[in-house]
Amino acid sequence: MAKRDLYVSVDVEADGPIPGPYSMLSFGMAACGTFDGQVFTPVDPAESTFYAELAPISDTYDPAALAVSGLDRDHLAVAGRDPAEAMNAATAWLAEVTAAADASAVLVAYPLGFDWMFLYWYWMRLADAGSPFGHSRHLDLKSLYAAKTGAMVTRSTKRQMPAGLLSDRPHTHNALDDAIEQAELFQNLVRWPGHPH
Repeated sequence: MAKRDLYVSVDVEADGPIPGPYSMLSFGMAACGTFDGQVFTPVDPAESTFYAELAPISDTYDPAALAVSGLDRDHLAVAGRDPAEAMNAATAWLAEVTAAADASAVLVAYPLGFDWMFLYWYWMRLADAGSPFGHSRHLDLKSLYAAKTGAMVTRSTKRQMPAGLLSDRPHTHNALDDAIEQAELFQNLVRWPGHPH
C-alpha cells in the first residue's frame, strides 16, 4: 500500500464538449506534491511533467472549442500521437513518478468534470490498463476552494479567489502550461487556511 498521495495537475484541450463524438487534442500533467495524511510536501510542477498532442478520433468538431485550443486539427491528424499510445505513455509516466514517491496518483483539475470526463473516457476506451486514477481518485479545485471558504460553488471561480492564491503564470490554453499553472494554484490552496464567508 502506497504511503502517500501524489497530486497530479492535469489539463485538457478538446475540440468539443464530450469525448467520443469529439476529440481530446492535447493534455498535460504536472506533479504538484505529496500528502501523507499530515504533511503536504510541494514539488516544482515544472520539473516533472507529461505532455501529448493527439490525433483526432472523429471528424466532428466545434469550431469555437477548437479556436480556444489554438491547435490545428489537420496537422494533428498527420502528426498527432496515436491516442492509445499516448494514453499508455501517460500511464507509464504516472507509474514512474508514483513509484519514486511511494504514492498513489490523485488527479487534480479545475474544473474537474470536463478534464476528468475526457481523460477517463480515453483511458478506459483506449489504454491497456484502464485509468491509472481508478474511477474516483481525483480532486476538484473549485470544490476545495468552496469548502475552505464556505462559499457557494457558483461563487468559487478564479475571478472570485484572492489574487494571492492564483499562479503568476499566464493561462495560455497550452495544456502543459495550464497544468503547471493549475498545480501552483493547488499548492497555494492546500497551504491556505481559508476563511469562512
